[in-house]
Amino acid sequence: MSFGAGAVEKARLYWQCRRGMRELDLLLESFMTHRYESLSQEARSAFARLLTYPDHLLLEYLMGRLTPSDKDVARVVTEIRNTPAH
Repeated sequence: MSFGAGAVEKARLYWQCRRGMRELDLLLESFMTHRYESLSQEARSAFARLLTYPDHLLLEYLMGRLTPSDKDVARVVTEIRNTPAH
């Protein structure tokens, strides 16, 4: 069975969304499920960069206590915060 590059990348990102912290898992996985497909390539790259950040920093960004200095990442954080967690 062969998977396209996009499917492999999406599976990798889903795996990276599993952080082991319930709050982060809910926010990130909901975003992947409901919003990722509609992102531009630039926004997808920013999301991938966001997932490289340590959990404590991710939590601060997603709770709105800090704002990323990378403007593209900051836009993605806003989109994640505006996506209902299911």
